[in-house]
Amino acid sequence: MSTSCVYPMPVEHAFRVAKAAGYDGVEVMVTGDDVTRDPDALMALEERYAMPILSVHAPVLLLTHFVWGRDPRVKLEKSAELAKATGARTVVVHPPFRWQAAYARDFLSIVRQTATEVGVEIAVENMFPWKVAGRSLKAYSPGPDPTLMDVDAMTLDFSHSALAGVDSLDLARRMGSRLRHVHLCDGSGSMDEGKVFDEHLLPGRGSQPVAEVIELLRDSGWEGSIIAEVNTRKARTEQARLELLEETLAFARDRLRLPPMRPSIKARRTEEARAAIAALRAEQAASLPE
Repeated sequence: MSTSCVYPMPVEHAFRVAKAAGYDGVEVMVTGDDVTRDPDALMALEERYAMPILSVHAPVLLLTHFVWGRDPRVKLEKSAELAKATGARTVVVHPPFRWQAAYARDFLSIVRQTATEVGVEIAVENMFPWKVAGRSLKAYSPGPDPTLMDVDAMTLDFSHSALAGVDSLDLARRMGSRLRHVHLCDGSGSMDEGKVFDEHLLPGRGSQPVAEVIELLRDSGWEGSIIAEVNTRKARTEQARLELLEETLAFARDRLRLPPMRPSIKARRTEEARAAIAALRAEQAASLPE
C-alpha cells in the first residue's frame, strides 16, 4: 500500500492502516513530511508494524517542488539512496517536465547511472498529456509513455492510462519484461472525454482492464510489486477508509488467486484496525488547541 493512500495523514498512520488491512508492505511517497525522508525513522516504523518498505516514490509532484531542493537529479539520487538505506528495491519516478530542460535532456542516462551506482531499480511511470483551455500541452519530455524510452524498468499506473486514453492491457504488453512495478487503481475516462483529474479510483470502479492485467502478470510468473495507490479522501470515517483499502487488497488477491485471509488472521486484523483508528483519534484530539 502506498502511503499516499492516507495522505495528508501522518506516515505512521499509513503503516498502521496497511497492517490492519492485511497488506504485505508499503511504498513510501516522499513528501514534505520529514519522516518520509528519514531512513532511521522509516526503519523504526517498519520494525514497529512489521511492514517492510518495498519501494520509494521520488518527490516529482508539483506539491513537492522544494523537497530536497529544486534539482530533479538530486531528488532522484536521494530517493535511490533512501530506498537503498531502507531495503526497498524499487524507486518510482515520473518522466521530467518539459520545462526541466537540462534534466530532460539527460534523463535516460541519469536514470541508468543512478540505478547502477546505488544498486536499486528505477521504474519510470507512464503519465498522461495535459490540456489547458481545451488545447493539448506537451508537459513531459521526452514524453508520457516510457515504452518509447530506453529505460530498463517501468511502472504501470491504471489511472494515468485512463486519463491518457490508453488501454492498460495493451500498455502492459508493450512494456513486456520491463514492466517491474504496478500502481493498483483505476480511472473512468480520458481528457479527450472531458476528464480533468487523475482519479485513482478503486480497481474495478473505472473502465480500465485492471483484472486482465493482473491475470496476465499472474500467468506469466511476473515477480514485480503491485502497490495500491487509491484515493480515499472522500471516506468520511477511518472505518470507511479502511474498508476501501480492504476492498482494493481483496481485488488483487482474488485476481492473483491467492487464498483468502484465514478467519483467525482476519479477526486479529480487525482488532488492529480498531487500535489504528483509536490511535488516530487520540492524535487528532491531542493536536486540537486547548
